[in-house]
Amino acid sequence: MNLLSDLVADYRVWEQERQREDGLFWQRDVRDAMEESISGSRTCRHIRPTINSYMFGNARAIAALARVASHPELAAEFEAKATTLRKLTQEYLWNREAEFFEVRQEDGPFANVREQLGFIPWYFHLPEPARGQEVAWRQFTDERGFRAPYGLTTAERRHPAFRSHGVGSCEWDGAVWPFATSQTLTALAHVLHDYPGAPVTKDDYFDALRTYARGHRMNGKPYLGEYLDEQTGAWLKGDHPRSRWYNHSTFADLIITGLAGLRPRLDDVVEVHPLLPAGKWDWFALDRIPYHGRLIAIVWDRTGTHFQRGRGLSIWSDGQVIARSDQLERMTAQLPPR
Repeated sequence: MNLLSDLVADYRVWEQERQREDGLFWQRDVRDAMEESISGSRTCRHIRPTINSYMFGNARAIAALARVASHPELAAEFEAKATTLRKLTQEYLWNREAEFFEVRQEDGPFANVREQLGFIPWYFHLPEPARGQEVAWRQFTDERGFRAPYGLTTAERRHPAFRSHGVGSCEWDGAVWPFATSQTLTALAHVLHDYPGAPVTKDDYFDALRTYARGHRMNGKPYLGEYLDEQTGAWLKGDHPRSRWYNHSTFADLIITGLAGLRPRLDDVVEVHPLLPAGKWDWFALDRIPYHGRLIAIVWDRTGTHFQRGRGLSIWSDGQVIARSDQLERMTAQLPPR
């Protein structure tokens, strides 16, 4: 709560420096860590789904913190900002012809390229369900879209400018970036949880996550670099110091909140909704997860014979079972009093 005033001040500076008269935000691609992109520019003030999604997420977070801190007027102000930004982003950055969130150039037209950044709005639950915008996720599994042998490409593979900007200078024109993959898989988890009828499945999530995990290697050893070739899996900067220390991956979070399905909440309810498809693994366990002052565990044992702690999916708090199901399904449980 001590940071609330600082977060508000930071947001207002962004409004002063990056907000357009129409209410949307602009950004140069290098400043949202996606430089040398097909749609981007280091000089032009393009209107990008990235910055507008981030500002939407910031506004929602400030509103939530303000409610907890008993500042209802501040909460209402920032909830209104989020509502307006959601409306503008859905109307202005959704390319109906391409069925995708795209960059608009400074002078108005769409950049006319589907890029992985178009999935970022779902990272923050910005798109409203049932508007039909979930159709964008067809591109996730399309090999002409973003699916490649060694991961998710940062631009659609069918585009004429795909991988056209060279190699070794931070190109987001198609190669696989772990940072972007992390964002997209988090967004996909939200889609699978909260957007019924979207054209993606738990199997799609699992397949992409497994490909992502396999990419975290070089020369037979664990490694995470800057970006990699979508066809060969080779790290494009090799063991260069800039690549070696990148560490732009949220792999642990994808396992905890995605595959195993812990969905953090403000109240003392533990919600678990695994994205592991049925029939893939007979068992897994996540143990000693700090959560609301307790240590919780999520355990899946299809037959009950591996861990000898009972069959099915179970949630534990400080060594005690608080929920159990025979299936990999959504469960909630109240944390016991401390």
